Amino acid sequence: MRSVFVFPAGERAETVASLDRHLPEQRDPWTVEGNLYIEIDDEETDYLFSDWAPDDVVALEAAVGRRPTWAVQIDVSGRIDGTTEVHQLVELLLQPGGVATDDCSAHAWTLQEIKTGAVNDGLRFFDFRAHHALNRG
Repeated sequence: MRSVFVFPAGERAETVASLDRHLPEQRDPWTVEGNLYIEIDDEETDYLFSDWAPDDVVALEAAVGRRPTWAVQIDVSGRIDGTTEVHQLVELLLQPGGVATDDCSAHAWTLQEIKTGAVNDGLRFFDFRAHHALNRG
């Protein structure tokens, strides 16, 4: 399973309302065709950064301007590529601003970077194939 964390600039309640509108009649988790599992991860109750490297948290704090207390966690089934679905959902969630991170890099990706296919350390956002190739050889 691959994971993406989205840190929207808006309020948590606005993000939950948006997910409820776009993925109705579900929650905890919300799902997209049984392949994306979406939930709100909270530092108070779910240990948001418990398995993050300290340097990655510092980089996120610098990108956001503060330490986020919650995020939307998207887990992607290994049964699908998921790139299109992840990009669509992340674009929706970052409309008010914010950043997203993925398993492949510690970079905090803005919506503009994601949309334009920006490259950081040889990778694009959610670029698991390139990440795998770089770490194989």
